[in-house]
Amino acid sequence: MSNHAWLLLGLFLVILLLTVKPMGTYIANVMEGRFRLAGKIESPIYRLCGIRPDEEMGWLKYAFAILLFNVLGALAVYALQRLQADLPLNPQAFPAVSPDSAFNTAISFATNTNWQGYGGEATMSYLTQMLALAVQNFLSAATGIVVVIALIRGFARHTAKTVGNAWADLTRITLHILLPISIVYAIFLTSQGVIQNFDAYKDVTTLEVTSFETPKVDDAGQPLKDEKGAVVTEPAQTQTQTLAMGPIASQEAIKMLGTNGGGFLNANSSHPYENPTPLTNFIQMLSIFLIPAALCFTFGRMVGDTRQGWAVLAAMTLMFVALAYAAMHFEQQANPLLTQLGVDASTGNMEGKETRFGIAESGLFATITTLASCGAVNAMHDSFTPLGGLVPLIDMQLGEVVFGGVGTGLYGMLVFAIMAVFIAGLMIGRTPEYLGKKIEAFEMKMVSIAILVTPLLVLVGTAVAVMLADGKAGIANPGAHGFSEILYAFTSAANNNGSAFAGLSANTPFYNVMLGIAMWFGRFGVIVPVLAIAGSLAAKKRIAVGAGTLPTHGPLFVTLLIGTVLLVGLLNYVPALALGPVIEHLVLSAAH
Repeated sequence: MSNHAWLLLGLFLVILLLTVKPMGTYIANVMEGRFRLAGKIESPIYRLCGIRPDEEMGWLKYAFAILLFNVLGALAVYALQRLQADLPLNPQAFPAVSPDSAFNTAISFATNTNWQGYGGEATMSYLTQMLALAVQNFLSAATGIVVVIALIRGFARHTAKTVGNAWADLTRITLHILLPISIVYAIFLTSQGVIQNFDAYKDVTTLEVTSFETPKVDDAGQPLKDEKGAVVTEPAQTQTQTLAMGPIASQEAIKMLGTNGGGFLNANSSHPYENPTPLTNFIQMLSIFLIPAALCFTFGRMVGDTRQGWAVLAAMTLMFVALAYAAMHFEQQANPLLTQLGVDASTGNMEGKETRFGIAESGLFATITTLASCGAVNAMHDSFTPLGGLVPLIDMQLGEVVFGGVGTGLYGMLVFAIMAVFIAGLMIGRTPEYLGKKIEAFEMKMVSIAILVTPLLVLVGTAVAVMLADGKAGIANPGAHGFSEILYAFTSAANNNGSAFAGLSANTPFYNVMLGIAMWFGRFGVIVPVLAIAGSLAAKKRIAVGAGTLPTHGPLFVTLLIGTVLLVGLLNYVPALALGPVIEHLVLSAAH
């Protein structure tokens, strides 16, 4: 790995770790009601909505509130897409989004996945982008954070029947954390060149004539297809380019801060309107990890032992460094077949990357965004080398617990921590315990569901797609890479990431429905068991630390936790990975 890559990674880690304690302390103060201005700001909202913040909920009622909140959000996003042709702030007069695409997008943004089977600037009106997608960026992020706060309360409380008030928690997270930081962040982005306006799109004359293939259409304006079902095209030329406009900076800020990832523009953070400078690129990477890293300190602070939070953060950081190194290293290796054709090998694999950023920034961004369930991209992952593309796949298949999404990463890692102490307890013949709570049969059943639901959705979904004609029809690259594209799509959807191996044509009824199902159950199939664990732990008595208690704040536990994540989280996918990126790498090597 180059000196530049090491410097970039080191600088990123130093700045990130410096933010952990102040940001984590602030989150803890907000959620524990220590923020002095909170009452005055929140009271009007509580009165308007009929919320009684002091009336706490048991885990089941808390889970029902979260589910109801997100179902209503998904319905609102669906309705806005279907009605956008008749609504204002639509200067391009975009028609209504198709039912299957609207279904997929509604679930995608409600679950913090932000998978996009459409091109944003060619599909969504400004009103839909703001009122549907940007609003859900806030609310889905708040959902993930409140769930982990409820789990932390489960560890911190004893002989309690409640884990908090879902409506009050959602309000506090949105008002005091996500909204103020996003406002400042959006102002910074506009200062760097990210656009923010309501203008109609602008047509400009280019210096060169662009040649391209365009679909032939019938009298009704529909694309013509040949006997095999492929779209028939004809050559065309133009010297005009349409530049998209819109309120991009306001959506870009929460897109990154809330680990959402859905871009206003189809090119996402590789587009200069979303990510114009090296500074914005660095800040965007930093903002993705800002809250997930800080929540580790919040966890230690709220359970009364900050060492516990630092131990979890250490495990995350060690895995992150290894994966970031791998991604940047593999992308700095040139494609041997292109080298034989005379391409300069010293540049590494620049296919699909912005020259403004290069190999190191692209590899680090890809690692961060796939570890954090963000899904934003500043390079096309489909163009990575086989082993370079393997890293983002592994990042997601670990369960996105290495920092992970806002809230989701920490509660996923705490699920693995419970599994780790359970394994340790089996090894020494002692009832496992974590933070003074015995881990018993109910907790382990919920842990098993939370860990297994995602690989089940990924592997079954991939198997169905490769067996059915509708699934195989979307593959642009037959063979091992085509399989990787499908595997990546279901991995991204079920883990609520949203990035893609973009060679797969996924905006079809088959993929819109299948991936929508994977996104919904990948989100709430984990959230419900996690809240059940929170309720069970809160009701338990706290037991004193004894001579046989496994310390969960030192190097031994960090090692055990990393081993559990790798063995339990990743081994489910090894056969599938062997059929995709591994065999593709072997084929490439053999051809060389």
